[in-house]
Amino acid sequence: MSSTRQPAPPRPTSRDVARAAGVSQATVSLVLGDKWRGRVSAATAERVRDSARDLGYRPNLAARSLRLGHTRTALLVVPALTNEFFARVYTGAAAVAAEHDFGVVLYPSPDGTGPARDPFDPARAALDGVIASSMAADALGALRGADLPLVMLDSDPGDQGAAAHVNLAIADGMRQVTDHLLGLGHRRIVHLASAVDTWTFAVRARALEKAVRQVPGAALRTVTAPLDVRAGREAAEAVLASPGPLPTAIVCDDDILAAGACKAVRRRGLRVPDDISVTGYDDLALATAVEPELTTVRLPAEQVGERGMGALLAVLEGRPAIHHDLPVHLVVRGSTAPPPTA
Repeated sequence: MSSTRQPAPPRPTSRDVARAAGVSQATVSLVLGDKWRGRVSAATAERVRDSARDLGYRPNLAARSLRLGHTRTALLVVPALTNEFFARVYTGAAAVAAEHDFGVVLYPSPDGTGPARDPFDPARAALDGVIASSMAADALGALRGADLPLVMLDSDPGDQGAAAHVNLAIADGMRQVTDHLLGLGHRRIVHLASAVDTWTFAVRARALEKAVRQVPGAALRTVTAPLDVRAGREAAEAVLASPGPLPTAIVCDDDILAAGACKAVRRRGLRVPDDISVTGYDDLALATAVEPELTTVRLPAEQVGERGMGALLAVLEGRPAIHHDLPVHLVVRGSTAPPPTA
């Protein structure tokens, strides 16, 4: 007995949506192109969206781009996808973009946090805007004057070169770390700082220094290292081998450096946190992969991406972007404890 495969039902068109909603095709284009405000009532726009959803209609973005002269594409510039944080930022940005029929092209700097090749000359005509991490600032020189809306992530809010900023409460996160350690009784603290010269790490350093200065008898020493485990370990080993009393806590600018610091403590025959407490920043998967698990600051990475894409859409539509900082919070785990009494 043979069977005949039934042809797939025809893909719904904008004409079908217009017929179902009782409006013209022009009105459908205005609503689904998010250009209806001031031209179509909110009730009509909602009816069009409902009809499109019920029919399973998806606009032909390629054809729309040719008609409108725009590609509905944003470029996301990040330092490197080897860092889980930025992969999660992309996930958030892409989710919001998809809701608005936008695409996100990802441009990770090929040299990690160093200077990147100029990706913009061949791509400018195909972009509607750019979202960029301050840690990839060296890749942005070609954007200045390119007449593309720019949304900066985790960057100096005083920078006038961006149309909008999306920031985290970075200083507050470092204050939470310092309050936690000082409250446990730590007074000899080392800051294992990132060697990357960006606004976000400068903010962390200032917040830590300010908090330590306010406590009588507390001392802070700062050493820097590139953002990788080996560099963090070597920098921490140098601190532990230097003359004088050992630190009782090592505050790291991110979880990767903290993993290196934990290795350095163990290699010296000491224990985390019994002899030296270690803290991270970011709450990457690495934070719970090491033993003991890291006390660290959780950053809402996906929300950063969501807010960044939302800010770009607002700029493109002439609406004000949200500017308040995203909150962060300390996650206390096994890598911190009161300092040794001896």
